[in-house]
This record gives sequence, structure tokens and C-alpha cells, in this order.
Amino acid sequence: MYKRILLKLSGESLMGEQQYGIDENRLNEYAAQIDEISKLGVQIGIVIGGGNIFRGLKGTERGFDRVKGDQMGMLATVINSLALQSAIESRGVKCKVLTAIRMEPIAEFFSKHRAIEALESGNVVIFSGGTGCPYFTTDTGSALRGIEIEADVMFKGTRVDGIYDSDPEKNSNAKKFDTITYDEIYSKGLKIMDLTATALCKENRLPIVVFNMDTAGNLKKVVLGENIGTKVTN
Repeated sequence: MYKRILLKLSGESLMGEQQYGIDENRLNEYAAQIDEISKLGVQIGIVIGGGNIFRGLKGTERGFDRVKGDQMGMLATVINSLALQSAIESRGVKCKVLTAIRMEPIAEFFSKHRAIEALESGNVVIFSGGTGCPYFTTDTGSALRGIEIEADVMFKGTRVDGIYDSDPEKNSNAKKFDTITYDEIYSKGLKIMDLTATALCKENRLPIVVFNMDTAGNLKKVVLGENIGTKVTN
């Protein structure tokens, strides 16, 4: 069983059956899975995207300045983080939100010491605001925070059950990988995360497990080391 994890969730996944915003049912399903592994004693850090509210790159396509668009995206991740914190706390689990940009009293400003102290005190810790800088995705923010908190693994929760050689939603013959190396991801041109995030994980030897977070119970299975999803290693 992993002792300390970094869980990356996409903002889009929070939409559930909706076209925009936060689906309360999906939010509570995620909180239940997080509660389940918290009871096992796992230290849990979380990064969640903001694409269900605003995505910086799409804002740029609509005429927004790239820096302003990315800053709007960072604020969207804070909204999602506060929603997830509320859902987790409603289950009696201690949860703290740390931001990459100062915005007290909404949440505390991130530092490695503050994050690890909170994790070791039994808090689920949600890292919001990405890296705090434009031009970086929340995937890169996840890799960075995972390395900083010295996580054993990064779990990337998606709506598919692992990494395939092509899009399984478009190609019924797509082949799934049980394990794959970072070098193979580069050579095959697979779009798992952006290149900056992938390079950070590779250079710092942080393994990734890509799995379907939308199936109840899957988070507990990957934490316990069951062979679901796809594991990426050096």
C-alpha cells in the first residue's frame, strides 16, 4: 500500500452529466472514494483542474490575453478545490486547501513545510492555483506538488481505464498498456500529460498510475496496488 499519494483530478470530470460547472453527485462520489482511502491511513494530496469552469487556452482562442486567461483558470481551480474540500469535510475528514497565490482568508499559501505538516496531521490537502504561474498546466502543477511533498506515486484519475495506443473512445481496437515507460510515452507520442509534467516526473522518478476514477472503489484498488489502470515508470 502507498503511504503518501498525489491524486490529480480533471476539472471536466466534476461536470458529471452536466455541460458546465460542478455536478453534486460526482463531487460526492469523489469525496466518498477519498474518505475510503483516508480511513486506511494514506496521506492524500490532491490537485484538481478548472476546465469545467474556465480553461486558459480556450480563453486565448476567444481573444483573452494568455496570462489573464491562465490566471482565470487558476481561480477556477480554487473554486473546485473549495467545493471538494466542503464535500470531504462533510464526511468528517479533515481537509485543508493551500493556494499557489496568496488569497487569505480563502485558503493558506502553499509551502512544502505547511503541506507535509498538514498531511502528517491527518489532513487531506488540496493544492489549488496550479503552479501560480501562467503557461503551466495543472498537470505540471500536479507533478511539481507530488515531487515537493515527496509522494510515493501520482494517481491520474480519468474517465478511461488506463493508457492506450490510440483514443479508446474513438477506436474500438485501441490497445491498452498495463505498464509503460516515460521513454515509450515520448517515442510513441502519447498525450498522457503535457511534456513539462512528463519530464518533471521522469527526472524525479515519480511513477504515475492512470486509472478510471469514475468507477466507485477504483481509488482504493490502486492505492492497495491492484493491477488496474496503467503504471508509468522510468
